[in-house]
Amino acid sequence: MITTYFFGIICGIAILFLLKFMQVLNSELHGFGTARATFNPTRGNMLQTQKNNESPSPSRRSTYAVPQDFCRIFAEDTTPLFLLSLALTADPEKAEKCFVAGLDDSIHGNPVFKEWARSWSKRTIIKNAIRMISPAPGRMNGKRAVPAQKILELDPRAVGFLTPVRGLAPFERFVFVMLVLEGYSTQECSILLNCTKQEVLWGRARALQQLAAAGRNIRSQATDDSRSAHFLESARIA
Repeated sequence: MITTYFFGIICGIAILFLLKFMQVLNSELHGFGTARATFNPTRGNMLQTQKNNESPSPSRRSTYAVPQDFCRIFAEDTTPLFLLSLALTADPEKAEKCFVAGLDDSIHGNPVFKEWARSWSKRTIIKNAIRMISPAPGRMNGKRAVPAQKILELDPRAVGFLTPVRGLAPFERFVFVMLVLEGYSTQECSILLNCTKQEVLWGRARALQQLAAAGRNIRSQATDDSRSAHFLESARIA
């Protein structure tokens, strides 16, 4: 009888101990689950407690350029952006359309970081000019006249720059503007112009040769004009 009584007591103590152990274990597992839920793998910190439904900070929202940024860029850089369009298209009307289409694509296109907005604006103009002109190796230039007065309204120095560049064939003109003036890589030019890198290098070589020849002709003509003016002045004095 006594043995049975002590056996019952021992069993009761064991059951109480087991229940306590299960309670402690459950508490530990719950704590581990909470820590796991708040762990941030990008920082490796188990003390990270930021809520998932917390709205992004204002600095993160301002990372990307907004339409107002592009409008400001096209307003501040109207002259250089239009001259870029004109250098590529060699046509005032197409240059205006390219300028407007570049602004529209910048505003409604893919999101871009704010610090890239200015270079992205130029890229949209270049891509629109490519769609309009379709430059390809071996294609000749239409040589449509560019009214000098229209260019002078923007920048008097533009006439001396655009005249020899406009004389290039479309492919050579695009390669020169993109590769030499805008600093695009050979790989970028080949992708945008849908040609090989070797064709881009050949196009650059031809463009530089033609521009060098045009420069010599301009200097020679300037020298002849100076001599003619000096002769006429001497004749009047005599």
